[in-house]
Amino acid sequence: MPSRLMDRTVRLSLLAALVMAGVVALPAPQGSLAPGVAMALADDDDGDDDDDGGSSHRGGRGDDRRMETPRILRPLFSRPEREVRRVPVRRPVVVPERAQNEIVATGLDEGALAGLTQDGFVIDSRIEVALVGGEMVRLIVPRGMTLEAARAAVSARSATAAVDFNHFYQPQAAEAEKAACVRESCGLVRHMVGWPTGGDGSGMACLKPQRIGLIDTAINADHAVLAKARLEVLSLGDEKGAASGEQHGTAVAALLVGAPGSRVPGLLPEAEVVAVDAFQRFRKTADIANVYDLVRALDLLVQRDIRVVNLSLTGPANMLLERAVAAAASRGIIMVAAAGNDGPNAEPVYPAAYEHVIAVTAVDKARNPYRRAVRGNHIDIAAPGVGVWTAASVSGARQKSGTSFAAPFVTAAVSVLLTAKPGLSPDAVEAELMKSAEDIGKPGKDAVYGWGLLNARALCGT
Repeated sequence: MPSRLMDRTVRLSLLAALVMAGVVALPAPQGSLAPGVAMALADDDDGDDDDDGGSSHRGGRGDDRRMETPRILRPLFSRPEREVRRVPVRRPVVVPERAQNEIVATGLDEGALAGLTQDGFVIDSRIEVALVGGEMVRLIVPRGMTLEAARAAVSARSATAAVDFNHFYQPQAAEAEKAACVRESCGLVRHMVGWPTGGDGSGMACLKPQRIGLIDTAINADHAVLAKARLEVLSLGDEKGAASGEQHGTAVAALLVGAPGSRVPGLLPEAEVVAVDAFQRFRKTADIANVYDLVRALDLLVQRDIRVVNLSLTGPANMLLERAVAAAASRGIIMVAAAGNDGPNAEPVYPAAYEHVIAVTAVDKARNPYRRAVRGNHIDIAAPGVGVWTAASVSGARQKSGTSFAAPFVTAAVSVLLTAKPGLSPDAVEAELMKSAEDIGKPGKDAVYGWGLLNARALCGT
């Protein structure tokens, strides 16, 4: 190192040491320092001087600053600080409970609709629904009118009409399991309920299922485990919203009818599934279905003479949905629904909490309740739903958790029961399942497990 540069470095180091020791005080800066040199005389918080009117030991502006005690919180000489690059935090999308300007109704005649139109309502869409024996209509609320006032105004037009908000419903899948695994280490968890299968995962001869209805998100029918499945996907023909994702629907369908010998052999690989995609993408991250479309989807399946329907979705109570569910049950349709993943202290969610629906909760491999499962007196039965090995949306397989993945076990069992005893009513089917369930909670029915863990051994008389 040249001697002049070395001498300068030594002098600067000595000066810094003297300042730090309080022997030498620097004058207040009158301009910017040389590039690469920073001088700090900062307070403890933000570097702004505390002005106390000149009465402190530091003195006012007219004081001799050489008498001040230097306040140095960081080195006198330092390299320029690197700019910290802040990565934006992705916050979860909050899905509203209902459409912000829509009312749905059944049972309104032409006179009522004409009067509502004069009041400023707009008929967005209308469709005949066999389940309710009439027309269902979706109305756009007049600007400036609250939803509550709009619902009251529509209800006032007919004493027998069913009128409610256009509520939103979501699939019931939760976070993916953190621990990675392969099929051999994960297991297919069906052994927990004694599901009778062949060595390759194919169904036994006794498992001759009824057709299964599925209301869910889109399904990747080209997935390897579904390539040979008897799968029909119906569209509602609504082009307004963005297409729903395929993750949830593909996983549920694979649990039901995944190919034998594949990474995800289905519970009933020979069964025929008629699926309705009732969902749309919300803000590119979440899938939602509104009640108008859910009623339409259920009506489509009833028109196809489907006897058992899987509903791995939840949302608020809704008058139109309740009436549609009751009408389907009166026609002998058995509906199996996920209990929900809102937590053990959450309020009941729907359609699982309706009287005519079998509400399914989830348990892990140790038969412990899923930590996020909704509890309550409406819970009917438990099935595996934690770390369930099923199809990923594009290809391959992975573990998934949620009451969504417990429901298909019960749906598959109902399908087999209906084949053996086609004359069973919805109440009789539920009674059969509850009678054979393995009581794993408090004696009798309880709010955690319902009547207990599904017992599929009874399906084949084993």
